[in-house]
Amino acid sequence: MDKTTLTVMPIKRAETHSWLLQKHYAKRLPIIIHAFGLYDNLHLIGVCTYGLPPSRHLCVGICGESYADNVLELNRLVLQDNEKNYASFFVSKTLKMLPAPSIAISYADTKMGHHGYIYQACNFLYVGLSAARKDPVGFDCTSGKHSRGKWVKGGELVERPRKHRYVYFVGSKKERKQMLNDLKYKIEPYPKGNNKNYNAGDRIEVQGILI
Repeated sequence: MDKTTLTVMPIKRAETHSWLLQKHYAKRLPIIIHAFGLYDNLHLIGVCTYGLPPSRHLCVGICGESYADNVLELNRLVLQDNEKNYASFFVSKTLKMLPAPSIAISYADTKMGHHGYIYQACNFLYVGLSAARKDPVGFDCTSGKHSRGKWVKGGELVERPRKHRYVYFVGSKKERKQMLNDLKYKIEPYPKGNNKNYNAGDRIEVQGILI
């Protein structure tokens, strides 16, 4: 990898849309607060986005109420090509560009066969699997209402695949130490295994930086 040709910089949220809708396996847009682009010789070759986690409960659950407003989820990472070390280089640069103090949380999807090797290379802390939950499937949306965790009509609850959970503290040495002291999750050894590859879709045709 020739790092001399690579640049990471903030980009507009709209610039991520084609990448996330066409190339990322989720095929949907998350809530985006910070967006970054990876450029090779001033040509965009990847995007990384951070946004609010899906619930306030999750934010409070990491380091308590005092840091709940500082939690950001690394919710999308997409590269044009899976070149060796590009992803970890990209993520490490974006972390340094987040406001301080921040707590970055991200997940590796076990359903997709991921273990989070990118986060391991960036020195994230591994804090175990996400909580076991069930999702409603096949319910009648015209009359099916949920009550006490069960769908009343026409549906069933199925196990949601659990995800590997990673956190990273951004801030001064003092701030990082305080967040680590307040961390409510147990730090565990990194998970290992063979990652699965998936079809990342078509190449994204984008314009380079205009100078």
